[in-house]
Amino acid sequence: MLHNPNASAVAYNPQQDHGWERAGPGPFDLALGFLRRHYLVIAITAAVSLAASFAVLKIVPPTYSADVKIMLGGAKPPVLQPQPTQDDPPLDMESQIEILKSKSIATAVITKLNLADDPDFSGKASPLHGAVDAIRRLVSATPEPTTPSMDDLLDEFQRRMNAFRIGTSTVVEVDFSASDPKRAAMIANAIVKEYFDQQLKAEANEHRTVTAWLHDRLQDLGSDATAAERAVNDLKSRHNIVTADGKFIDQQQVTELTNRLVAARTHTASLMTRLNRFDEMLAASNADTPIDSFAAVSDFSPAELSGNLNPPDGLSLSNSNSTLIINGLRQQYLDNAKREYEYAAKYGKDHLAVVNIRAAMKSIRQAIFDEVRRLADVARHDYAEAKQQQQEVEKQLAQAVARSQDTRAAEASIRELETSAKGYRALYDTFLQRYMGSVQQGSFPITKARVISAATPPKKKSKPKSILLLAIGLFGGLALGGGLGLLREVRDRSFRTTNQVEDRLRLPCLSVVPLLKQDEVNRITKEAAPGSVDKADADCSQRLVARGAGTCWAASAMPSSRFAESIRSLKVAIDQDPSRTSRKVFGLTSALPNEGKSIIAASLAQSIASSGKRVIVVDCDLRNPSLSGMLAPDAGLGIADIVSGAQRLEDTVWTDAVTRLQFLPGKGAAHRDTSDILAHEQMRKLFEQLRESYDYVIVDLPPLAPVADARAVSGLLDSFVLVVEWGRTPAEVVEHALNTAPNVYDALLGVVLNKTDMKALKLYANHFGDYYNHEYYARYGRVMAE
Repeated sequence: MLHNPNASAVAYNPQQDHGWERAGPGPFDLALGFLRRHYLVIAITAAVSLAASFAVLKIVPPTYSADVKIMLGGAKPPVLQPQPTQDDPPLDMESQIEILKSKSIATAVITKLNLADDPDFSGKASPLHGAVDAIRRLVSATPEPTTPSMDDLLDEFQRRMNAFRIGTSTVVEVDFSASDPKRAAMIANAIVKEYFDQQLKAEANEHRTVTAWLHDRLQDLGSDATAAERAVNDLKSRHNIVTADGKFIDQQQVTELTNRLVAARTHTASLMTRLNRFDEMLAASNADTPIDSFAAVSDFSPAELSGNLNPPDGLSLSNSNSTLIINGLRQQYLDNAKREYEYAAKYGKDHLAVVNIRAAMKSIRQAIFDEVRRLADVARHDYAEAKQQQQEVEKQLAQAVARSQDTRAAEASIRELETSAKGYRALYDTFLQRYMGSVQQGSFPITKARVISAATPPKKKSKPKSILLLAIGLFGGLALGGGLGLLREVRDRSFRTTNQVEDRLRLPCLSVVPLLKQDEVNRITKEAAPGSVDKADADCSQRLVARGAGTCWAASAMPSSRFAESIRSLKVAIDQDPSRTSRKVFGLTSALPNEGKSIIAASLAQSIASSGKRVIVVDCDLRNPSLSGMLAPDAGLGIADIVSGAQRLEDTVWTDAVTRLQFLPGKGAAHRDTSDILAHEQMRKLFEQLRESYDYVIVDLPPLAPVADARAVSGLLDSFVLVVEWGRTPAEVVEHALNTAPNVYDALLGVVLNKTDMKALKLYANHFGDYYNHEYYARYGRVMAE
């Protein structure tokens, strides 16, 4: 990165810790500046685009769209479905939409309405379309067809027609576009009518096919069902098999006995469980057995105590009384136990009342044991009786199973035949129902769709949409204009503001020199040029600088101009250099030719000379001594002659009669190596002589990029000033030129932004326009000549 040790000392206070960093403009300022710079391009592009939109609206014929809304999947009238049938599958909406868009419907509508002669389909409705077709036929050298082919008609028809589903409903909208609104409505209705007609034909054909197939199938099923039923009856007659309610007698007996056996085994198991519980109570009973162990007897239901799931009323009452007796005895025992505890605590364990209570408790316990033994005997008797009944049922079941084995083979055949006969009969009934429904529906065919709203001639055109097209044209033009402006911004790589100079080059911008109007400058400098030189003021042998019209003399001819003020700003910047006491020789250079460095050098010398200082301008641009051509066009000797030793400095210097500045031409270097001349030892001695003789030495150097002359003489100069042309010199070129000449860059005081368009500068940085405002200069009596 470029770094100049003199830059911060000239442009900024050394105490600043952030150096060259500065806050850039905000997004709003950037956008506003972009619009100020390119508003004209954006406005012109938007106007052209808007005019093109108007032209399109005038050329393109209007198109009207008519729409029909139909609902698909309508239910059939219930009179056609007297018997329940299987539900129809859900309607495939996408398939129906494709049918509406199919070529069969389009071909039928084109044929019925004779659309081959319609202007929309023949290409005669649109002049633009006709012109395009004519150009295409001319380019392809094909003869014009008399009538459009069916493929072309179908393509145009399908391009104008559209069918789509509305949301998630079963409603489909069919649109058709035409240049005539009535024609558009008629064709849209014709499409839907043709769709209904083809649906009816398809339904009728399908019904006829299905009905014929059902009729043949019914005859076959009827014959098969009759034959299967006849076979069942014949087999029953041969084996003498009797059925009741559709079931075989033997099978019914086995089923009943099996149910009785299951009930008997369940009853026996419950009685055995009750008996085991009584036996467990009696086995565990002794004098120390708690009375609570007999409480489980009260948990038996009367049916369990009796041994029957449905005991007779008397038996239930008896067993209930047993339960009440046991519960009463148990309660007496518990009451006596409580009294025993209270008396024992009150009178002692050996008291007579306590002993009597214990005797009563013992007799109560024995009574409970006796009642439990009685219930256990009853349970044992009931279990034996139930076991005997179970064995009898098992014996009867074995006999019934033995009898049923004789007819099992015949029963299997009969069941198989009966199943087959029932299947044939069920199929026959099903197909008969479908056959009757198909016959009825075929006699009154309907489509699974209906029209919700028919197409009517539209009152407004559907396209081109005027507002939308104009909006697209306007915003498209604005976007295109903005893109062109952005392209110009991207392609612009030059310096436009002092901030750009300082940020990229790390150098202060010493002055902004405005661009002058050449005609006005020539007129003013011509008027200010002296007609003749007074011999009393100038020696006859002295060589005088040729004063005439041109920008070279604008600083002295227009001292109140903005141009002269910018040169004075440069002079002040040079004078305020901290190391000014040791600096006298200043070189002005540029990156590329024609950036105005020679004009700046001459103008700076005039400004310094007008203050009474001794100043000399040295033209070191030996390959292109443009400054010598302006100040001393008749000079035959120059700096090359001094270096070679052929001439002295006093014999080659030219003097301006008005400002008394002196000029050393860059002559005498033709067909010689200018770099060797500028690096010669005599050149160093020449500059030492100039330092002793003058207060300021202004050196016009060659540009840095094309030649190496400026680098060759850089060691003889104290400081440099870089002249950059505003809006033309690429920043990359300037950076590269300074990188290749580090000795020049290290001694640079700053940059002069030359040929600046002050009005355009305001578009890039608004504060520059305010800084160089004409009113500010007018308040101090300055006249803007440029």
